[in-house]
Amino acid sequence: MKYFRICVKLLLHGLCSNTTVKFLDLKGNNLRIIGAEALGKLLRQNKSIRSLILEWNSLGLWEEGFSFFCQGLGANSFLQRLDLRNNQINHQGAGELAMALKRNASLQELDLRWNNIGLLGGRALLNCLHSNKTLKRLELAGNNVPSDILKAVEQALDHNQDRQTILSETRSRTQVLSKEVLSLKNEKAKQFLDLMDTIDRQKEEIARSSRMSAARVSQLQEALDEQHSIMNSLKAKLQMTEAALALSEQKVHSLGELLSAMKQEQTSMAEHHLKELQQQKQEGADREGKLFRELSAASEKNLLLRNQVDELEKKCKVQQDQLFQVKQDLTNTTAELKLRAVQAEERLEVEKRRFKQSLEDVESLRLKEVDCMTQHIEASERSMQERIQRLEAVRIALEEELSQVKAAALSERGQAEEELIKVRNQARLEEQQRLEHLEEKLRLMTESRDEAQNCCLKQKQVVGEAQAKASQLSLHVDRLRRQIEELQQDLNSKEQEKVTEVNKVKVELQEQIGHLQAERTAQEGLKEKIAALERQLKALSSNHREALLDKEGEISMLLEKLRMKEAEISRIREEEAQRASFLQNAIMAYVQGSPLGPLSPRK
Repeated sequence: MKYFRICVKLLLHGLCSNTTVKFLDLKGNNLRIIGAEALGKLLRQNKSIRSLILEWNSLGLWEEGFSFFCQGLGANSFLQRLDLRNNQINHQGAGELAMALKRNASLQELDLRWNNIGLLGGRALLNCLHSNKTLKRLELAGNNVPSDILKAVEQALDHNQDRQTILSETRSRTQVLSKEVLSLKNEKAKQFLDLMDTIDRQKEEIARSSRMSAARVSQLQEALDEQHSIMNSLKAKLQMTEAALALSEQKVHSLGELLSAMKQEQTSMAEHHLKELQQQKQEGADREGKLFRELSAASEKNLLLRNQVDELEKKCKVQQDQLFQVKQDLTNTTAELKLRAVQAEERLEVEKRRFKQSLEDVESLRLKEVDCMTQHIEASERSMQERIQRLEAVRIALEEELSQVKAAALSERGQAEEELIKVRNQARLEEQQRLEHLEEKLRLMTESRDEAQNCCLKQKQVVGEAQAKASQLSLHVDRLRRQIEELQQDLNSKEQEKVTEVNKVKVELQEQIGHLQAERTAQEGLKEKIAALERQLKALSSNHREALLDKEGEISMLLEKLRMKEAEISRIREEEAQRASFLQNAIMAYVQGSPLGPLSPRK
């Protein structure tokens, strides 16, 4: 066995650094203190195990080891399912588990069936659920936990499930919104890149056109240089014939045709550039329309989200009204229960006084009878017969009082059932169980009464045999004294039971008030989350608007740049036209001012 524990310890120490094992089953291994400490270390260091089964290991018997195990569970943030069935965990161990669950934020399922948690352990686990928001399932069957605490635990787990569903919905919505924002950003970036590409293309085309115009101007300048050389040759050779003049005139005519062709090409290029600019303007207008449509769609989505937020606020208001009504009902029921508890205490005090007086009378009669029996046997017989009659009368009175108490209990049961049906069906079941318990106690009292009758018959037989056996009378007297003490103890137990029932009702009311307060805090947390989501939506809408404004500013800047480029192109064209006109004028003036210009051809 010792070798087996050492092997288990070594196995758990080896799993501390393992990253592949996700499910670990150690059912029925009797791990003891060493195993519990090794498990605590495993939970502190391991980051891959998601499910751990520890059924039939008696971990609750070793308080130190179990506390170390609970510390490791509190430090773990990866385990999702834990099975601790049949581990003899008491209320102290449940308290340690509750402290661990307050610090744990990953465990979703916990099985604690067939342990010894009890009332205190159930309360500790219920209190830890107010701070733990991840636990979805908690099994507590076979732990002597009251049904009201089990119902409260179920309600807290339901609240945790609702919270997690709401958190998942909000996360999915935020992811969808973030994806939409990213898609919008990507589309805008693509549009911006497309605009930049178009601008670069236009720049390249303008550069090409300027290069072409520069080349053509250089060609014209070369032609002019050639004409200057020709004119110089004409000046140098004044004695050339009219054939040379005709040739020069033909050359001038060809140059004019070239200039006209150049003008036509420049006009066609200008028209082509204008058409391209108009197309780009139309594309920019289409993109702006798309952006405005996306903005309208985003605004509609924001309106839908705001409508959902308004519906949630309405639901919260309705729940607050219901909570207020439930609180009023609880205050009324608590006041009525307090009044009934006071009345029950007064009745118990009156019954106590009556019973004490009857006991004092019985004791005085018993002393007198004992004295008479020691003096005269005949007087003792008579006194015993009278005493038996008196005891029968007392028995009858006790039976009447028991019937009255039973009737009062039945009436109180009916009233309590009517009132508790209004509060919850759970209280009805608990009250029925308590009444059945009281009926069982009354049945036991009737059995004790029957036993008292049998004892009285035995006492009659003893009185018949008192002449022969006077020594046995003292024994019968002692028996009667014991029976009276038992009856007194039963009455005291009844009083204690009633006090405990009243205290239980008070505790239940306090727990219900605490549950209502917890629900109210949860609703406040939901409101805060809704407000945070609204802020996020507002921030997203503001960022979206700012981005749109930035894009509009960029588009306006690009349009201004396009206008500047168009102005530059028009200015260059005008300069080129002016240069061409200047060249043409200069050529014409040169041709007209030449000495051969006014000469007429020979006949």
